[in-house]
Amino acid sequence: MNKQVYGNLAGLRNTQLKRIENLYAQKSSPEYIISPDIAVELVEISHEIRRQMGLLVDRNGKIVCVIAGEPHRIVIPVTPDHMAIPGRLKGVRCVHTHLKDEPLTRDDLTDLALLRLDFITAVCLTSDGRPGPVYSGHVLPDETKEPYQVQPPATLSDLNNDCLTQILALEAELSRKNALHKPASGLENAFLINAVIQDADAAYASMDELKELCKTSQITVTGTAVQHRKRIDPKFVVGKGKLSALVIQAIQNHATLLIFDCELTPSQIRSITDFVEMKVIDRTQLILDIFAKQAKSREGKLQVELAQLEYLLPRLITKNTAMSRLTGGIGGRGPGETKLEINRRRVRDRITRLKKEIKKIRKQRHQQKARRRQRNIPVISIVGYTNAGKSTLLNTLTQSDIIAADRLFATLDPSSRRLRFPADTEVIVTDTVGFIQHLPKELMEAFHATLEELAEADIILHVIDISNPRYMQQKDSVEKILTQLDLDDIPVLYVFNKMDRVDMADFDTPWLLNEGICICARQKQSLTGLIEKLESMVTLPASHLRVDQ
Repeated sequence: MNKQVYGNLAGLRNTQLKRIENLYAQKSSPEYIISPDIAVELVEISHEIRRQMGLLVDRNGKIVCVIAGEPHRIVIPVTPDHMAIPGRLKGVRCVHTHLKDEPLTRDDLTDLALLRLDFITAVCLTSDGRPGPVYSGHVLPDETKEPYQVQPPATLSDLNNDCLTQILALEAELSRKNALHKPASGLENAFLINAVIQDADAAYASMDELKELCKTSQITVTGTAVQHRKRIDPKFVVGKGKLSALVIQAIQNHATLLIFDCELTPSQIRSITDFVEMKVIDRTQLILDIFAKQAKSREGKLQVELAQLEYLLPRLITKNTAMSRLTGGIGGRGPGETKLEINRRRVRDRITRLKKEIKKIRKQRHQQKARRRQRNIPVISIVGYTNAGKSTLLNTLTQSDIIAADRLFATLDPSSRRLRFPADTEVIVTDTVGFIQHLPKELMEAFHATLEELAEADIILHVIDISNPRYMQQKDSVEKILTQLDLDDIPVLYVFNKMDRVDMADFDTPWLLNEGICICARQKQSLTGLIEKLESMVTLPASHLRVDQ
């Protein structure tokens, strides 16, 4: 039997520790919140050591966890065998002591709502160390009210309240409510969180983009929160108290997933996943997940897997509840090595193999480029923010049928098609992966073999969705990535797409339109000016292939 006592054991005598450990041998009647004799024993120990004492009791009345706290609180440990799932409670109730007559505290009620405890009960001590008033509370299934209900004060003689029947009735109502908000099979409800220090407009714009990423990943967004802070909390991003409130709000909104609109550090992931009993991911993980789903070619799959493993490796720091949400099926146990060490070794070995495979692909690409240069065929590369219309433009220009959809990262694998101009000049047009602000560095590194194709381009077509209110921000994000790739010296032609969705007379940046061509990528007739401009650029000597930027 597990007799581990959790919490603060400093300064306790061996006889006191033994008495506390013996609480595991007790069993409460399931109809009681706690059997009176166990409550009396708990109060006596608490009075003797002058600290709060707590028990977690399962629905069969078995004591599954004994906690020695501080004078003013207890800390409920992670219980992997009892985790609340949507529509269900945790399966354990918490009974603890208060050293004086006080009702359930804010911390008590937060634990109740946050951990989805079956019940929380505080047995107060009188001045002479005997059991005093008893305060209890339980969660409420109605999300329009407070997430919990506090019952009137009681005594030890009132503990036989058939709490098991109450718990099962509450859980049945929770399940019914949850079923009304359950997303389609295999999908999740998400609550999005962001913290902002200065630029609130940028934070809300980023949150809108995160919603689009969720839409691409078929995740239902049930709520969002943007918190203004003086500085980002190094452990919980938004602070522990605020995170508690947001998680309770997320649970009330029937969310099963928290998504942070930033890249969480390894320590933040560890702190947050130890604190909440929900799945937690960040913006980077969501983007990596989308790439993993969308990649179709062998090259694309290798690049995405490499990016995922390079993101994972620094987060393989310690064993905790976060690991099961990060490592998946990687790892095992062997003689002389911990599971964590094997995880790290296997991840590093796999990264090495993937880099070798991608290096082979890069070599093949260099050979293809050499043959292309021998034939002296100009290359036009289409770049732009994700969902700007790059694939649609390539399809219309070359009469192709590449996948094009109104969602972020609809296509990942680069595509190349031949285009013959009216003057019988032939070029190769390539479509690359879409860019996005805060593109994970792991993806930039993994897709280097793909992105370096841009270095061979004679012309870069920068497609900009001018119907998007944030088109200037998106334009700047793409140009920043091109600069990082050292592609500043390649001629760029701006292509302003989706002109059918805006009133050009009221366009708020008229000077920008003088730098490129306005089109509607779905309408072939609107591409005449673009084709003429490209043809004139291709037939110019290389030294004149420049477009004012």
